[in-house]
Amino acid sequence: MINALESSSTRPYLIRALYEWCTDNGFTPYVAVQVDETVLVPREYVKNGEIVLNISFDATSSLKLGNDFIEFKARFAGTAREIQVPIGRVIAIYARENGQGMAFPAPPPAVSASGDGEPSSPVAASGPARMPLRDASRGNEGDAAKVVHLVADEATDGAGEAKPDGDEPPRPPAGGARPSLKRIK
Repeated sequence: MINALESSSTRPYLIRALYEWCTDNGFTPYVAVQVDETVLVPREYVKNGEIVLNISFDATSSLKLGNDFIEFKARFAGTAREIQVPIGRVIAIYARENGQGMAFPAPPPAVSASGDGEPSSPVAASGPARMPLRDASRGNEGDAAKVVHLVADEATDGAGEAKPDGDEPPRPPAGGARPSLKRIK
């Protein structure tokens, strides 16, 4: 019998399931990623150590949702870029149109090789991420298994849309309205 601590992470399976749900229902799947030196994305689009990526069929080429990485090619400002995101850096997947999806526990900040407690990259040095998709009430690793359901505020519906060709990352909603989280037990 396999011990729960020895089994593989459920995160890649949940990401694939929600991606499929989004595409089956005509929604645009977005992933929110906490960026560090292991994440290959255009750094000029990283804000507060995070980036939101459109992973729809129309916005990507050669999309692979593997157990260890999400990999694809996408255009940013007309330039084709290779994207590689370790699954552990994904902090949410959700539908752009209605905000439904799932948030995951944020990975711990990277520590420099010297062990001095300082972040090991300029991206990590920008401080802890301030993504609205995180549930700050979680305090310890034992809570990491709890699932958090993303619920969009009515003010955010249709806001933050990227260009149809995926050239620009989504913009935050106007007026400071943000998605809120609802914990499912």
